[in-house]
Amino acid sequence: MTHVAFLGLGDIGALMARRVAAAGLDLAVWNRTPARAERFMAALPDRSRVRVAGGPADAVRGADVVISCVSTSSDVVDILGPEHGVAAALSKGTVWVDCTSGDPPTCRLLAAQLAAIGVSFVDAPVSGGTAGAEQGTLTVMCGGDAAVLERVRPVLATFGSKIVHCGPVGAGDAVKAVNNALLAAALWAAGEGLAALRKAGVAPDVALDVINASSGRSNATMNLIPQRVVTRAFPRTFRLALLDKDVAIAAAFAREQHVPSPMLQLAAEMMRLAHATLGDAADHVEAIKVIEQWSHVEIA
Repeated sequence: MTHVAFLGLGDIGALMARRVAAAGLDLAVWNRTPARAERFMAALPDRSRVRVAGGPADAVRGADVVISCVSTSSDVVDILGPEHGVAAALSKGTVWVDCTSGDPPTCRLLAAQLAAIGVSFVDAPVSGGTAGAEQGTLTVMCGGDAAVLERVRPVLATFGSKIVHCGPVGAGDAVKAVNNALLAAALWAAGEGLAALRKAGVAPDVALDVINASSGRSNATMNLIPQRVVTRAFPRTFRLALLDKDVAIAAAFAREQHVPSPMLQLAAEMMRLAHATLGDAADHVEAIKVIEQWSHVEIA
C-alpha cells in the first residue's frame, strides 16, 4: 500500500503526516484550514510525492489507506457527510484508519457506514504527544479486524513504534480514553497533595524526591510536575480541552459498561471545570493552576 490520504494536520497530525511523507509513500493531505496544509507542504524537505488536496474527496480518491486525525468522532462524521462527497470517492478495499481520540459508539457507527461501501475501518488513537509524533515513537491503540490491521501496519509504523491490537472496533478509543482518564486523575491528585505540602512548608522538590522514590510516583510526579509546574514552564503540548473530552469519553464508557466509577466520574468533572476556568488554549498540565488558585499557593 503506497497511496495514503491524511485528513487533519493539527499539532500531532502534521507531525504524523510528515513521518508518512518521509517514508516515501504517495501522500495527499487535507486540512479544514487550508493555510495549515500549505504550511505543512512548505516545511517538507522533499515534496515530490506529496500533494495538497482541494478537499477531503479529492484527498481520498485512489487512496489505499485513509488516515483521519481530527478532534472528535463527530468531526469524522462531518467529513463523511454527503456534502463532501467522500463516500463516493472512496474505493472498495480501502482501509480507513481513524487516529482521532474518538468515542466508541460513534466509531462503531462509522465502521458500519464504511463497511456498507466496502471500506474497512480501524480506530487507532495515539499516545506520546508531539515529541512521540515527531520521533515516530507513538503508541497506536487499534480496534478492528486483526487482519485489516496487519494490512495497514507498515503505514502505522511510520509514526508508531508500539502498535497494539486492543480488540474489536471501538476498543482502541476505549483504551485511549481510559488511559487519559488515569493521567487526569493522577495529575489532579498529585496537584492537591503537593499544594497541601507546600502550604505546610514542604518544598515541592523535597516532596517529589520522596514521592518519586516511593509508591506514590506516577508520570505526573516524575515528569510533568517537575518539568512544567515547579519550573512554571507550562509548554503547550496537549490541550486541556482535548483531555477534558477524552476523560468525558472514559466516564461515559464506564457508565455504559455498568461499572461503578466514582473516581473516573470525578476526574471528568474536574477536567470539565478546569477547562471551563482556563479556556481552550490551556495545556493539560495547567489544570494544576486551578488547584493553586483554590489553595492560594503556588507549587514552586
